[in-house]
Amino acid sequence: MGVRAWDTHSVRARPNRRGWGLVPRLRFTAEDLLRVTFADEPAPMVELTLAVAALQRSDPLFAPWRRRTVRTLPRSAGPLRELVPATGKGPLFLDPPARGFDEGLDGVLSTPARFVRAELRRVHARGTRPLPWTRLLADRDGEAWRILEAAVRAARATMLEPAWDRVRAGFDAERAWRLQQLARQGIRTTLAGLAPGARWHGTALELGGADTEGAAEGLEFALDGQGITLLPSVFWTGRPLVGTYPQGTFLVYPAVTPLPLLDDPGRPHAPTALVALLGRTRAAVLECLVQPRTSTDLVRELGLAKSSVSEHTKALRAARLTTAQRDGKAVWHSCTPLGLELLGGFPA
Repeated sequence: MGVRAWDTHSVRARPNRRGWGLVPRLRFTAEDLLRVTFADEPAPMVELTLAVAALQRSDPLFAPWRRRTVRTLPRSAGPLRELVPATGKGPLFLDPPARGFDEGLDGVLSTPARFVRAELRRVHARGTRPLPWTRLLADRDGEAWRILEAAVRAARATMLEPAWDRVRAGFDAERAWRLQQLARQGIRTTLAGLAPGARWHGTALELGGADTEGAAEGLEFALDGQGITLLPSVFWTGRPLVGTYPQGTFLVYPAVTPLPLLDDPGRPHAPTALVALLGRTRAAVLECLVQPRTSTDLVRELGLAKSSVSEHTKALRAARLTTAQRDGKAVWHSCTPLGLELLGGFPA
């Protein structure tokens, strides 16, 4: 993730054109709190960049994943590791929060030369030695950009594609749990729960004190009524990152369940763990409802008869594991906090 440029001459940090940064304090207005939203799905380019950073971080939780990934990562992906360090503070143009990989990669490849040049100059100003091919990126050299595109595609094929179902499952579970928390405890408690030790001081959310990593990058980021979109990541385990893009301002934070726990073969799969209690089909229905779905969705995704879906959802509601809400002719089902705890072991 790229570091945001800050105006250190003012108390309030002024964001540059776009990018990501560690921010000790977020300043909300009442309008901002009304405009807090959750992303609908993970952003592939953001997750890919964070995966490259995780590959180089010393987090022991990711150690088995790092060993497996290093063995399978092709040499063609190497240039991406040369651009993204363990801190994740690489060039800002590498990780737009686009909803699809192709859309995100198109955004990377179409970055204006002036912005590429400025970002590479910023990255290399920190003491990293520029490589010949990265210097050519700033000149829009065709071969250099083909190297970068090949590196992104190779890294995606090795790190993202095999794990994408788990990435999406972790994202959906995290989002569902936070929305339940929002309904039960309100927006201030939900936002304060995104980082260990986070706390409110008036309308400012403290995400890290002066002794935390990145505290010098900016004193405060004021949202000024534009709101913010929450984007959980199963690869990131550091402090929340704030980034402003044409699509809006995003807060990337670590999902409660990181990828290694989703990926751990010793961790019981939810339907298998619950099958003795609920039955195989009912457990599968419960797992699907980590993300809200209609009865028609369940019929299509699980290959069940409509009457069977009705029977299973009724039983799950009676056990207070799911809820149902009618919207016109459709009935939307979703997990309750109890259902989420049974599936993923999330805290109450």
